[in-house]
Amino acid sequence: SVVGQPAAPEPRSSVSEPEAETPESDSYAMWTGEQICLLHQHKLPLSPSLLTTCFRLSVPSVLQIKSWSELSALVKTYFCFTIVSLLVLLSLTVSSIYKQHKDTDVSDEDNFTVSLIQLVGILFCIYYISRGVLQENRQELVAFVLSVLVVMIRSVVNFSVVGSKGKQEVLARFVCIMCLGVIHVLCTTVLIQRPNMMAFRVGGALESMQEQYFLLNLCFSMVTFDLQAQLCLCILITTSASAMSAANSIILGVGVFWAFATAVVGAVAVLKEAKVLVWVFMVQNLPEVAFFIYLLYSVIEKWFHDQTYTLEAATVTGALISLLIKGVLLWSLIRLVQSFGQGLRERSEL
Repeated sequence: SVVGQPAAPEPRSSVSEPEAETPESDSYAMWTGEQICLLHQHKLPLSPSLLTTCFRLSVPSVLQIKSWSELSALVKTYFCFTIVSLLVLLSLTVSSIYKQHKDTDVSDEDNFTVSLIQLVGILFCIYYISRGVLQENRQELVAFVLSVLVVMIRSVVNFSVVGSKGKQEVLARFVCIMCLGVIHVLCTTVLIQRPNMMAFRVGGALESMQEQYFLLNLCFSMVTFDLQAQLCLCILITTSASAMSAANSIILGVGVFWAFATAVVGAVAVLKEAKVLVWVFMVQNLPEVAFFIYLLYSVIEKWFHDQTYTLEAATVTGALISLLIKGVLLWSLIRLVQSFGQGLRERSEL
């Protein structure tokens, strides 16, 4: 080159260097998980965070929970307080049911029915708050708040209509439910408003994956809500019919078994993303919907012959709520089926 002149640029090769590919977030995250677990299988040293990632990738996305150490001190305190308070209410409710069943003078039929429904509600509340806190699942937290409000409303109605002897028996339970219910509603509302990082952790940065994770949780939650509604409805039917026919008793017994079987099929269909099981689940819901319609017709027809309407109104309300739950469940399942096989389940499998 001539002195004083800039050097000519070197000729570029005809074969261009391959540009660094930016892997898609789905495949990259899944391949990273496989590499981590392969390293762990070869007994190579891994940090605790990588081991935690390897464990989470082997768990279905809808079942992944936060470790206890990841919860803040306030959340840990509230969670323990909630579980203990629900167990106390559970023991009081069981004691009240035992006394009501043993001594017929203490309570009437409506009080016994409400106590049984409260027992079912408290058991499901323990499930809702556990999933809601450990999974940052807002749907379960909302369900917990609604369940607590329903238990409080039923307790107020039950306490207002029960006799003087019955009030003495349910007074302790009534006070505990009202005081603890207000605390749970306020604290859980604060938890619902907190930022949710579980969807980002499981689904990654893609909005499609986060939406699929939301639909998975919605379907899984609605299956649980549907089971709770059907159990409460069976309690109402059983206790409202003083002289139940043999045919209705058989239908009711089969219905309880059918409700549990349907819930199991629905949960497995959501977890495994199995389209065949989804269709089986939808077919299983058809007899339940037909029974709800028959129940509404028979109970409404009975209204014109009886002079008490408390349990009948509760039965109609429960049937309508069950139909609403099934409508939301079927809608969310149809949307979820369209996203099966698009990567969310593959992220949790090796």
